[in-house]
Amino acid sequence: MFGAVVSVSACVDFGSPFAILLPASKRLGNDIAGKDDTLRQTKFIFITGGVLSSLGKGLAAASIAALMESRGLRVTLMKLDPYINVDPGTMNPFQHGEVFVTDDGAETDLDLGHYERFTHARMSKKNNYTSGGIYYSVITKERRGDYLGGTVQVIPHVTDEIKDCIKGAVDDVDIEIVEIGGTVGDIESLPFLEAIRQFRTDVGRENVLYIHVTLVPYLSTSGEVKTKPTQHSVKELRSIGIQPDILLCRTEKFLSGDIKKKIAHFCNVDTDAVITAKDVECIYEVPLLFHQEGLDEKIVRMLNIWTRAPLLDTWAGMVRQLKEPSHAVRIAIVGKYIDLKESYKSLNEALVHGGAPNDARVILDYVDSENVEKDGGEALIEGAEGILIPGGFGQRGVEGKIKAIRYARENRIPFLGICLGMQLATVEFARHVAGIEKAHSMEFDKNTSHPVIFLMREWFDYKNNQMIRRSEGSDFGGTMRLGAYPCVLEPGSLAYEAYGRPEISERHRHRYEFNNAYRETLGEHGMRFTGLSPDKNLVEIIEIPDHPWFLGCQFHPEFKSRPMEPHPIFRAFVGKSLEEAMRKRPGDFGKACVC
Repeated sequence: MFGAVVSVSACVDFGSPFAILLPASKRLGNDIAGKDDTLRQTKFIFITGGVLSSLGKGLAAASIAALMESRGLRVTLMKLDPYINVDPGTMNPFQHGEVFVTDDGAETDLDLGHYERFTHARMSKKNNYTSGGIYYSVITKERRGDYLGGTVQVIPHVTDEIKDCIKGAVDDVDIEIVEIGGTVGDIESLPFLEAIRQFRTDVGRENVLYIHVTLVPYLSTSGEVKTKPTQHSVKELRSIGIQPDILLCRTEKFLSGDIKKKIAHFCNVDTDAVITAKDVECIYEVPLLFHQEGLDEKIVRMLNIWTRAPLLDTWAGMVRQLKEPSHAVRIAIVGKYIDLKESYKSLNEALVHGGAPNDARVILDYVDSENVEKDGGEALIEGAEGILIPGGFGQRGVEGKIKAIRYARENRIPFLGICLGMQLATVEFARHVAGIEKAHSMEFDKNTSHPVIFLMREWFDYKNNQMIRRSEGSDFGGTMRLGAYPCVLEPGSLAYEAYGRPEISERHRHRYEFNNAYRETLGEHGMRFTGLSPDKNLVEIIEIPDHPWFLGCQFHPEFKSRPMEPHPIFRAFVGKSLEEAMRKRPGDFGKACVC
């Protein structure tokens, strides 16, 4: 039977590593005669977007990957971004949103965070490329003479580079899902679209699927949905040679059968290939909605893959837990990028994850640190049951964050400082507890007489087993301490209690470090350094014992939090914040989803 689906009741549930039902070599229709052996066993799904940006292509890609994993398939994902920046590392969060960091130190698009949270796949530098990165590689090869004096052109040289990157991400997987950033019709994305158009011919039609995310708006004045934007978007895609196989239609309401038939008729797709991508309360509902619409079944049949039936019970249980908690806790996030919630995407999700094991809904109050700086923190954060200072760069709002830290410390409110938050917690403690009034970070005052936070010029890179050196004159892009580094925890500390093990590995993204010249002085006044690098040269975690829960970490724990595996730091922080909520307002707990 073509594309048959096999159910295996003995397979593990969604929360466990997936067993592969059948080895890739046993699947039907998968031989690519004369093609590269490394691609013979892999299917490719390309996801494009039309009408307008921010339709949720990243969530769609992550959700499809989750469904494929639930069927026992191995997946990887890739994001191709059309902007000219080499990577998003130097981009303003207001323009680009969060920069997601991988274990190997890549500064990537925030969608890679969705990919990791929804699947067991782990991203790396090879999972995110930009137009800038592609052109940089092509120009480097041209300067080196790799093209033997030939005229370097968009076709074939740029498109071949893109295709090589797509192939390079294949690593013993059954399916690679590639998201094309931007909107169909943008001039920047044309080389990527041309490359994926060619890709179907390169690897065989039966091994490539095109999925187009589009908009079907609902007009409340007339009480009807409009299909014309989708028709025009597909027309634009077809004009460059790509016929979508499946349409994901973003809409407020479920599409009727008649509307799906109309879209299918005008867009030249099967009616069951028109999928409702309805707005949901909680982003983790999206895979369940897609499954309800039959998307995963359609994909495996069109790609001619044999799989088991999807195992989604554990995932559905996780969604219920997030949507129907017994308690609520209010946490203030004091930062300067609060007008764009995408700037703190992984952080927001990690807090939601941390609420689940505590059976608590986490209410996030975003507080502008500049307002705290001008007006004081009391009125803005006094209702908070936990206070969090996230990472960030630049002078603006720094003193407001220090005021919020002081408020948390003196009023014994659970506190978590991440990256810059940890550094400013050090500054606040040095000023107001250790009596070093002029204490500051060299990031904001290069001439400070007491640089408790300073630019460390060399450190040991445990990933590559080498010393790293930098200076004030180093480029901004790619010169930070980036990626996963080991950390040894002190027994009996809050961190050790949270993790339950003596050594951890966490991801970093920063230039400045704790100045060891002040370790003894601050330690004498009560600060504990409970997480250190294996050589004890880098302070990774600080704590204040004389406090219900006060912890600062130099790394970004939010990058490793998953809905099925909440990060220990966030689980502990939300738990202590919930205790504070119970102390302040016993019995006053609500229910709702803030996913």
